[in-house]
Order: sequence, then C-alpha cells, then structure tokens
Amino acid sequence: TDTFYLTFPFLYSMKSELSYLAHNLCEIDKYRVETCCVIGNYYSLRSQHEKAALYFQRALKLNPRYLGAWTLMGHEYMEMKNTSAAIQAYRHAIEVNKRDYRAWYGLGQTYEILKMPFYCLYYYRRAHQLRPNDSRMLVALGECYEKLNQLVEAKKCYWRAYAVGDVEKMALVKLAKLHEQLTESEQAAQCYIKYIQDIYSCGEIVEHLEESTAFRYLAQYYFKCKLWDEASTCAQKCCAFNDTREEGKALLRQILQLRNQGETSTTETPTPFFLPASLSANNTPTRRVSPLNLSSVTP
Repeated sequence: TDTFYLTFPFLYSMKSELSYLAHNLCEIDKYRVETCCVIGNYYSLRSQHEKAALYFQRALKLNPRYLGAWTLMGHEYMEMKNTSAAIQAYRHAIEVNKRDYRAWYGLGQTYEILKMPFYCLYYYRRAHQLRPNDSRMLVALGECYEKLNQLVEAKKCYWRAYAVGDVEKMALVKLAKLHEQLTESEQAAQCYIKYIQDIYSCGEIVEHLEESTAFRYLAQYYFKCKLWDEASTCAQKCCAFNDTREEGKALLRQILQLRNQGETSTTETPTPFFLPASLSANNTPTRRVSPLNLSSVTP
C-alpha cells in the first residue's frame, strides 16, 4: 500500500471527509476526471480494489494523460496481485511524466514482489534520484542491496535514511540487524540505543513493533559486558512485551544469581553511550552515534 500513500498521504486519516467529497462531486458532475479519481480513492480505502480500478480507468478515458490516475491504478492492480497490469500502468505514468517518483517507486515494488532484485534496484535508484531526501526510497534501496548481498551499500542507505529524517522509524532497526548479521555487536547496540532514544523522545504514544527486539538485544549485550544495572533495566523493559517477557524474566534471575554470588559489574564502558536518560537510573549522558561517511556516496 506504500505507493497509494506516497500518492495521497493525507487520505490516511480522512476517510469520512473523502466519502463526503465523493458524494458532493457526483452530484455536481460525475463525468469529470477529478470526480472519478476521488471515487476511486474512496473505494480503495474501503479495500474494494476492482471498483477503484474501474473508476481510475474511467478517469483515463476522459483524460489519458492524467498522471495520478495511472499511478493509482497501478496501486490497485498491485493490491489485486496483477503485477503485469501494474507494471503497464506505472510505465504509462512514466510516459506522461518521467519525473514522477511514485511510478518509479511502484515499479520497484512490483519487481520486488516478482523477486527480481536487479530490476527492483534500478527502479528504486531512479525514485531516489528524484527524491534524494525521502527516507522511504533509501530504506527500499537498502533492503534491495541486502538481498543482493551488497551489505556496505545497504548500511550506507539505512544510515542516510535515518540522517534525512526516517518517516517510518525503521532505518536504525534495519541497520542494527545488519550489524548483528555481521557480528558487529557494538555498532548494533549503538543503533538500538539511538532507536530507543528516538521513539521515547518523540512524545507520541504509538506502538513500535521493534521496541521489544531492541530491548532484548541490549539486555543480552549489557549482560555479556557485565553491566548489570543496564542489563537489568533492559530486561525489565522486555517483561512489558509478550514476545520477550520470558527471556526478560530469565535474564533478571541470572543477574540476581550472579550478584548473590558476588559478581561485580564491570567499570569499563564498551560503547560510546548508554541508555536514554529516561530509562537509566543514573541519568548517564548520551552521545550521538558517529555517522558513516556519506559525503561522496550516491546509492
């Protein structure tokens, strides 16, 4: 569904307003291109994708060069698993306007579904060239590079996505997992810490699916480093999530047992910074992770 929201992001939370607009436009002139597109969007939000595609087709009969309709029709075909029709729609959009990044991005998604990563990389790169500061393009590129086992390029893309303002708050998690895969434990811990800092500092009460993953990794990381206070804090946080609750409890028991046996916490700090101040008992100051060198990089 990314292509749709890239096209009309304001429709996320305006379903009732869109319904009202569609009814009003129908009464005014149901044979206008704009009316057909609004009705198509309405049916798309209701997951009635065949009806949505039908209205976008009507819009294109009225004006074959109406760019938004081609892009949105490509999205509807994607939802209906008709990849060949989606490809044709996105290519028509590019014929109308070669600078339509949404169509290039849609083609990248389509070839990703078809498991054709080299094609997918080409189209995502074109979308990124048109929207160099859009984190979604950079994350898509990073995922593509990962599939092609070009891990250095993938890391650059994920870091760049974070640096330009990660819309979906996933770039740091993906970067952390990549460091995990490469057994770069300190770098992975830094990324998870920064991810936790960011989601706790934004002030929004939202569910982050990878929050438990981050706390689990950090709990285990600090445990291996014999930093009992930090490990305990993260393990306690793990207990708040269903998927990590048992691991958190087990780690807390291990820490308690080691402390009872006289094991002391290490005084050496293996990473440049600790937990966010809001989670740490001693309010240890934090420092930003040093970025990768992206000054001469164009993914």
